[in-house]
Amino acid sequence: MKTSFIFLADGFEEVEALTSVDVMRRAGMPVMMVSINPGPEVTGAHGVTVVADSLFEDNDYSDAEWLVLPGGVPGAPNLAAHEALCDALADQDDRGGKIAAICASPSVVLAPLGLLQGRRAVCYPGMEAALEGITWDKAPVAVDGHVVTGNGPAAAAPFALTLVAQSLGRDKAVEVANGMLLPTDF
Repeated sequence: MKTSFIFLADGFEEVEALTSVDVMRRAGMPVMMVSINPGPEVTGAHGVTVVADSLFEDNDYSDAEWLVLPGGVPGAPNLAAHEALCDALADQDDRGGKIAAICASPSVVLAPLGLLQGRRAVCYPGMEAALEGITWDKAPVAVDGHVVTGNGPAAAAPFALTLVAQSLGRDKAVEVANGMLLPTDF
């Protein structure tokens, strides 16, 4: 199975990033936490510091399963300011590769890159980008083609389970959810 990459920038939303890593790894998916900082330590929006598995420049993203963006402020704006990450996201989209973003990241990162154009998406309420051609929904999680978006911390588990379902099937996602005592109505 291909590797998925979850990108961390200072100010990331901890529950969104770490829930995605945890759920995907429980499903047996190879996942790398990637720091866009100069070093592997990244501090979240609520003061939790994690050590990423790798630095951005140490990976080849051309055959990724998922490129995943947690939200958080200033995490999402920090991701949006990283040109090489934006290029990797555009390349992933061009080849129809899977992209996922939650909370502020759909609006702050994906929308300005044009990656939500013509799509149904969700983001943190009140952060909808004022761009034509995006249908902003009110659901916790939206799937439109190869792009999955989530609306915030409360959607972290359903968001992560949706990524598992998109890659390994709904049965595997339900198995993981049951093992974590989570609802299976994602």
